[in-house]
Amino acid sequence: MKTESVLEKVLASGNLAVTSECGPPRGTNAEIIKAKGELLKGKVDAVNVTDNQTAMVRMSSFAANVFLKQAGLNPILQMVTRDRNRLAMQADILGAYAHGINTMLCLSGDHPSFGDHPMAANVHDIDSVQFIQMVKKMRDEGKFQGGADIDNPPKMFIGAAANPFADPFELRVARLAKKVAAGVDFIQTQCIYNLDKFEKWMEGVRARGLHEKCYILAGVTPMKSAGMARYMKNKVPGMDVPDEVVKRMAGVPKEKMADEGIDICVESIQRLKEVEGVAGFHIMAIEWEKKVPEIVERAGLLPRPTVS
Repeated sequence: MKTESVLEKVLASGNLAVTSECGPPRGTNAEIIKAKGELLKGKVDAVNVTDNQTAMVRMSSFAANVFLKQAGLNPILQMVTRDRNRLAMQADILGAYAHGINTMLCLSGDHPSFGDHPMAANVHDIDSVQFIQMVKKMRDEGKFQGGADIDNPPKMFIGAAANPFADPFELRVARLAKKVAAGVDFIQTQCIYNLDKFEKWMEGVRARGLHEKCYILAGVTPMKSAGMARYMKNKVPGMDVPDEVVKRMAGVPKEKMADEGIDICVESIQRLKEVEGVAGFHIMAIEWEKKVPEIVERAGLLPRPTVS
């Protein structure tokens, strides 16, 4: 398997990789995504573009990827099975690769009930594991899922998500193992606040040798306020925010909360660097991209390696 993915090259070199994320605009102003990209240029190895995150309509991940690619960044195409059948998904993969987009994340997507179109139909023609298998078949065998040959197959570097914190916890490693068996190349995890629980999950990952079969990027999100910490603890499914994190955020003056959130994020990265099997970091600064350069610098992750 050979791709042109910069992220793959950084990971293969043994350097800790750094990815971040851009939420596309809820409109047609491309300057918004371009401005976010400029904040991240040179600070991270690749940039995810979300696909109708939280089931809210936004500019397509595909289109926003093209803008970032034109601006000299390395975009990661996110795609959810919620909104497309396998025909549309394969068509978009071909189109994205033709635009030089060679790294993607295969997701199932949040349920429409979370968003602004709760009446929308879920497609889920295939699940996220079958999605990984489909992209791998396109890349390695040069065949569509239906069996026909592809002219000039898309050599995608294939990613997926993992949530070490969702219930039942005992099945979390087995869920990752399914994605590894399907052919995933790298994993980006859910935001990590409960570091003890993440380290326990990684023990299970190492026990099955999964960290040697795919690259695991630990997900971190800086909090802006104690209110955000409480919301993520109580309202976001699959999120594990310990009480001590909420108390720490609430224990500083309001004008200092954002700084405290950055401090917690940087401290988390420093601890996660010591966890065997962690190959890098996925920094999800939700609508706070301007803080990513500071986080990367303070965490000792600059300069980014140059690969060819």
